[in-house]
Amino acid sequence: MAVGKTVKQQRNVSVAEGAALAVMKAADYLQETLAEICERHGITTDQYGMLRILRDAHPTGFARGEVAERCIHRAPDVTRMLDRLVRQRLAKRTRAAADRRCSVATITKAGLALLARMDDEVTGAIRTLTKPLSLPDLQHLTRLTDALTR
Repeated sequence: MAVGKTVKQQRNVSVAEGAALAVMKAADYLQETLAEICERHGITTDQYGMLRILRDAHPTGFARGEVAERCIHRAPDVTRMLDRLVRQRLAKRTRAAADRRCSVATITKAGLALLARMDDEVTGAIRTLTKPLSLPDLQHLTRLTDALTR
């Protein structure tokens, strides 16, 4: 179904507006699907994203600023989100050796285990959601969305 009909658009919109609505609707659908999986595992999608970032930096970790730069959603308070992950024992923070004023966040064994439990479910959901698209379609979609985020 066309996005305009889905959102019950009352007026004709430009091609650009229609494309923007379609991207937002698709992103929302993907977000909802991931949120359901995350909820079953006791975390939010932003926490999931942060844990994935920390897994990529394992075992050395990232400074808070580096974590913030890599987040998909620009969370206003990365420190608070990291603190929650620390309280859940999914991440830990230590002082940087070179600059004691900076902290470095790393994923814990519990965080790695949680992501390992979630990986197949997330991968399967993404595969199901993108099933209507061929490999060239997916590659083209990536190029298009990259162009929007530059």
